[in-house]
Amino acid sequence: MIRRGVLAAVLAAVLLLGWFAAGWFMAGPLSKDTPLIVADGSSLSAVARQLESKGAIASAASFKARARIFGAGRTIKAGEFLLPKAASPSRILAIVTGDEVIRRFVTIPEGMPSIMVYERLLAQPNLTGAIKVPAEGSVLPDTYEFERGESRQAVLDRMQAAMVRTLDALWKKHAPQIAVSSPREALILASIVEKETGKPSERQMVAGLYSNRLRQGIMLQADPTIIYPITKGKPLGRRIRQSEIQAVNDYNTYAMIGLPKAPITNPGRSAIEAVLHPANTGALYMVADGTGGHAFAATLAEHNANVQKWFALRRARGEI
Repeated sequence: MIRRGVLAAVLAAVLLLGWFAAGWFMAGPLSKDTPLIVADGSSLSAVARQLESKGAIASAASFKARARIFGAGRTIKAGEFLLPKAASPSRILAIVTGDEVIRRFVTIPEGMPSIMVYERLLAQPNLTGAIKVPAEGSVLPDTYEFERGESRQAVLDRMQAAMVRTLDALWKKHAPQIAVSSPREALILASIVEKETGKPSERQMVAGLYSNRLRQGIMLQADPTIIYPITKGKPLGRRIRQSEIQAVNDYNTYAMIGLPKAPITNPGRSAIEAVLHPANTGALYMVADGTGGHAFAATLAEHNANVQKWFALRRARGEI
């Protein structure tokens, strides 16, 4: 009788252990993929309660008991996770202690003006809080990761800190005898270079041209500086009017010698590098060449010839 009792007890223990283990690996009750946000510093108990409330597990107490045995040594991580449909407790613990955090990104393209950076951040539904339009030129164009529920101001702060670091690092390595005398001036000129050409291969040439004009005291005559006071960097959507070309303000380089008072967009790293390492060129003029780039000239006569070629091309296209 004693042996039978012992065997029965052992069998019951084995069955109990089997049930305990099986419950860890069996499919869970989730009927669909479900997001889970784990706050920084959350304990296993707190996460278990969240999981129970979301219907991801049947019992917080059972999940905790099994996790302490089968998942000993694992650390709960903060972040947003996606729990798959019917995920087992084992799979759920692996997710919240692993590297499967949902990653969210916001991209600021090179040359995006600050008003549009502001609008892009406001349009992110997973960010929180209000922000002001950042100072023009203060944001480094790049792709930035953020967490759901993070403040817009925190993301903007990272973008602006990245510009400060990048500009400081690039300025320390600038070529000798450049046309700008400070990081601020480099940023302003880079913003013009960024807006003047959409071809990365032209940036150094455009920077060289404008550097020549600055040194010689010639008006920069950059069309984007006419547009900026009108639209704050957004597309004008029409041709520039003669009255706008003649307008006197702190930006229009058709009515002033030297740089505008501030950047006209947020230039990317490449545009800043171009200003700090401009092409060695005698070019003082440029005009569109019909390919998305420009024809450059060192003399007015050569430039006028390039302009006539551009007009002829536009007439052939039926644009004028």
